[in-house]
Amino acid sequence: MTDSTLGAVSATAITNTRVFDGHSLSAPTTVVVQPDGRIGDVSADAVVVGAAVVNAEGTVLLPGLIDCHMHLKGRESLETLATYGVTTGLDMATWPASQFQSLRGLRGVADFRTAGMAATSQGSTHSRIPTYPDVALVDSPDKAERFVEVQVADGVDYIKIIADLPGPTQDVLDALVAAAHARGLKVIAHAALYEAVRMSLAAGADMITHAPLDRALDDATAETMLAQGTVFIPTLTMMKGVAANLTAAGVPGVSYAHAHESTRAMHAAGVPVLAGTDAYIGSFTRASPPYGESMHDEDAYIGLLERAMPPYGESMHDELALLVDAGLSTAEALRAATSTAAHAFSLDDRGAITPGLRADLVLVDGDPLTDIAAARRVLRVWCGGIEV
Repeated sequence: MTDSTLGAVSATAITNTRVFDGHSLSAPTTVVVQPDGRIGDVSADAVVVGAAVVNAEGTVLLPGLIDCHMHLKGRESLETLATYGVTTGLDMATWPASQFQSLRGLRGVADFRTAGMAATSQGSTHSRIPTYPDVALVDSPDKAERFVEVQVADGVDYIKIIADLPGPTQDVLDALVAAAHARGLKVIAHAALYEAVRMSLAAGADMITHAPLDRALDDATAETMLAQGTVFIPTLTMMKGVAANLTAAGVPGVSYAHAHESTRAMHAAGVPVLAGTDAYIGSFTRASPPYGESMHDEDAYIGLLERAMPPYGESMHDELALLVDAGLSTAEALRAATSTAAHAFSLDDRGAITPGLRADLVLVDGDPLTDIAAARRVLRVWCGGIEV
């Protein structure tokens, strides 16, 4: 279905379904999807004259899932996300700006927010990508202001910094975060190594994405994150794949156990944990390995990363299972992909099934509070009130 054929959306009444309220399931009730794409009445006795009725007996209705770390690759990526119940994708690096600008405002597919291009520095892994924008290679504090200015002009929603080593120095990280915060933008730091996490927190990053593979985060890190209100997006699906592939290739000092333990410890300490996958389907360009000099064959290294890249949509359900395995309850894991995610990214119009919010809804077969795998059994999906 194309945007031109979507037309006006009639009201829909989803009846006899149990609604996930962030903590538990309601008794069987009715949820009304209004023609404006918002949630209307949510009650057992809701009546909408002329509404299309979906008898959802035996099902559970979830808020649309939010993938807190993915990468856009055209409209097809948004379509695929939606089929798995992911109604919002938070893009963590896409360029040129025209690529994401052309996707704004699409209807009947997953919505998105974007970081545009991510800041890094000369000599980093990402700087070796031939198409990487020069303005994103921030090698001195004075260049940080220019980078953020360009991002704001392009219409990004937040700033991403690739903090892994080799990468930006501490003074550059400090300047990037300060420039972003001065413009009211949150900062997400890519940090798959312990030292990169430490440096990112010292700079005041709002979120850490990826969990380190070289060393587990400790109590002191948790205390810092709690004190600063930092959010953690461990991308366990991606880290598990990368660790397995690098270990098989003989790269020393890399273990998924560090990522798992970091997630367990941060959650136990009360640090907000979000569900993100690093989903992307495409090819890397040649880049230098960040996990030690033992991996000299760059083509082999890139092949390992390509095989680790999670697929759109499906990987969200892998991530939920890994979060539960790391100590989150099923309800906490679902919140990590709904209300907690929406709050962290200031998406005040979604993340819950409440009158007036955007009608991003996922109907599933079974009870994901009993078994998180039930969230995989997607029956129907609405994105902004439009069934996909």
